[in-house]
Amino acid sequence: QVRLVESGGGLVQSGGSLRLSCAASGVNFKIATMAWYHQPPGKQRELVAKITSNGSTDYADSVKGRFTISRDNAWNRVYLHMNSLNVEDTATYFCNTRYRGSDWWGRGTQVTVSG
Repeated sequence: QVRLVESGGGLVQSGGSLRLSCAASGVNFKIATMAWYHQPPGKQRELVAKITSNGSTDYADSVKGRFTISRDNAWNRVYLHMNSLNVEDTATYFCNTRYRGSDWWGRGTQVTVSG
């Protein structure tokens, strides 16, 4: 059973930074593409960033230059480093992987950016 557990969310002022962490288990982490999605209040869930097994990354246009996704294969963790946060980044952030034909999700961590 794949399990993804997010942490690191919280309340931060506009312009501030946070680092989200996702601990993965039940998956061959070294070969898994990992991703972060967010779901702003009243909106659909959307991709923020993803990282492949070889470290290639891709970002939503809205976060390019501000967010960085990274992974630690020794600890089965994926991170989202978020800088220059603004109120539009307020959302629940979810860790995701697609493994053995299924999408797996964590329960999410809330990020709230105050103006």
